[in-house]
Amino acid sequence: MSPVSFWGHIKEMLFGAVPPVSLAKPYGVVASGNKRVYVADTGWRRVLVFDFQRSRFSMIGVDGPGALSSPHGVAVDLAGKVYVTDPVLRRCLVFDENGQFLFSFGDVNRFEQPVGIAINDKLRRTYISDTRRHKVVAYDLEGNFLFEFGKRGTEDGEFNYPANLTLDRGGKIYVTDLNFRVQVFDPDGKFLSRFGSVGTGFGQFSMPKGVGVDSQDHIYVADARFSNVQVFDQAGRLLLFFGELGVRPGELYLPAGLFVDDQDRIYVADQYNKRIDVFEYIGPKESRKKPGEG
Repeated sequence: MSPVSFWGHIKEMLFGAVPPVSLAKPYGVVASGNKRVYVADTGWRRVLVFDFQRSRFSMIGVDGPGALSSPHGVAVDLAGKVYVTDPVLRRCLVFDENGQFLFSFGDVNRFEQPVGIAINDKLRRTYISDTRRHKVVAYDLEGNFLFEFGKRGTEDGEFNYPANLTLDRGGKIYVTDLNFRVQVFDPDGKFLSRFGSVGTGFGQFSMPKGVGVDSQDHIYVADARFSNVQVFDQAGRLLLFFGELGVRPGELYLPAGLFVDDQDRIYVADQYNKRIDVFEYIGPKESRKKPGEG
């Protein structure tokens, strides 16, 4: 689908032929390969599904055993299954591509506050950040516990309330936390590198939240307090930033989750503006492997 057609579908769904859908407090966002955008909305207490291919809108986690309470993180595997973290329920709930509840994993003995989530389809792993336990926990796609890494602290490999996480095309894991930095790990949780510090200067953070990596390995970090997105190279050097506090197009107000799709479109969950802001990387593009495909 061309960019013009893509944006045409978005405008039609949100403002045109179908009734408009108002977000309440979006936290997590992910776009799948079948032209669906999933928004974990803590205000709605649902995952909102925008199917641009069929011009349809639906919700996940409305009632029954799969009812959600406070969805935060959302991810989709290659089979189309949708994984949703809920820190109130202390679980990750899994739904099929039609939104039917399949199963959940994690419990009060394993999770305290599961928030961020990312999937490595090649290794068939789900990584979930547990904010209050200061850890990242790995499960297989059937919900079986594999391992966990991290503890509270400021040293390499340690966390202070980890928020969101993502994977790059090689499977490396990027985690933001309130040590005001991004840490990078290999797929087995081995610490590799870190960048960032607290402050108001270029390349520093105040409240890093969403994180994503594009096809050129640029790292995007949404900062909720700065109301912007900073872009870094693999050495942690700041390349540019975009966004500022405001309500106009391109401005942000307490951004949270961030996702980069395989077309290098950057989706930002803009909480207080009650919307998803979509930006696009327009530089040279090479390979387009999906996260975790190796």
